[in-house]
Amino acid sequence: MVLAPNVYDAEPIPEAARAEIDRMLQSGDLFRYTAPENAPVTLLEQEFAALLGTKYALAVSSCSAALFLSLKALGLPRDARVLIPGFTFAAVPSSVLHADCLPVLCEVGENYRIDIADFTSRLDTVQAVIISHMRGHTSDMDAIMDLCDARGIPVIEDAAHSLGTTWGGRNIGTIGKIGCFSFQSYKLVNAGEGGIMVSDDADLIARAVIMSGAYEHNWAKHLSAPDAELEAAFARAQNQLPLYNLRLNNLSAAIIRPQLAEVERRVRDGRANHDYVAARLDTSPWMSVPAKLPPEERAPDSIQFNLVGMTEEDTRAFAQAAAARGVKVQVFGLSTDNARAFWNWRFLPGAAPVLPQTRAMLMRACDTRLPARLTRADLDLIADALVVAAEDVMGRGRAYGT
Repeated sequence: MVLAPNVYDAEPIPEAARAEIDRMLQSGDLFRYTAPENAPVTLLEQEFAALLGTKYALAVSSCSAALFLSLKALGLPRDARVLIPGFTFAAVPSSVLHADCLPVLCEVGENYRIDIADFTSRLDTVQAVIISHMRGHTSDMDAIMDLCDARGIPVIEDAAHSLGTTWGGRNIGTIGKIGCFSFQSYKLVNAGEGGIMVSDDADLIARAVIMSGAYEHNWAKHLSAPDAELEAAFARAQNQLPLYNLRLNNLSAAIIRPQLAEVERRVRDGRANHDYVAARLDTSPWMSVPAKLPPEERAPDSIQFNLVGMTEEDTRAFAQAAAARGVKVQVFGLSTDNARAFWNWRFLPGAAPVLPQTRAMLMRACDTRLPARLTRADLDLIADALVVAAEDVMGRGRAYGT
């Protein structure tokens, strides 16, 4: 029997990280502010900003921490309303609540992207927006930015799944005021945990740096070169803000830095893997992979597809049939505790959100990991398992009319 590929292990950490890790283990120099300059975290921030084409970057303990600090850096009043998509991870509304704000959810379409009409209808009631490019699917950023800019509403991009994705040639995460990325193990760059935020706004970054835990004058170690605008922003924020201590450590930075050179290759291979499996799945009448929007160039490490013509009972049977062939399929809406199904967010204040379009999508939207390291044989096994699992449930004859 052919075993299904392991889709959960990340790629090996590059050999280039080992010497730096060994040096730090010998010295115990793990705190980002111990060295007067050029600590590994500082170098990571410089390199990541250069990779994305932004002025500034701040590495922190997680993407959730980056989202939280972004909201706090905006200086929003308590109970400010923040618009988020109904399809996102529970950490996003959690970060909004942690920042003393209130999440407002909008509808998401069957292509996993924000429903612009519903988004627009809610926009005049909010003070900020977080756009989650969930599972790397980019909503219409041209329309979103036009709508928000016209109202003076700041946009934060939750780009946890979108490192390497572009929209109209621009890197996702650089279109809004602030972009937030993840280094958790299932993301394109893996440090186990960790996150980073990018911005061209000196005041926002200065406030976020201090709140991240740059106590006293440690913010000076974020200056890699003279920057009068940033220095003035730090001076304005000194002693004015609470410290939340959400720093990244040097060991994590040493693991991340050599992986940045792998991003282009991982994006290329991940996109090829996704598109190959998508073409196979689209041959089945029981599955549909939503197409990308024209300005979008994706950097996927998983594939999402919708089941067509299946009841809830059929959907559960399909997931079981795929699992029997060694391929795990997550149907976002079928688990009683899935953190991506908004009705499981019992911590939200007030009445439960009513988002019928998003709920219907989540009840048939499936997710399967496709890391960039998989071989063509691995991809064939996964695609075959999914197609045959659907035929097991719905019947080959029903599929082909014979």
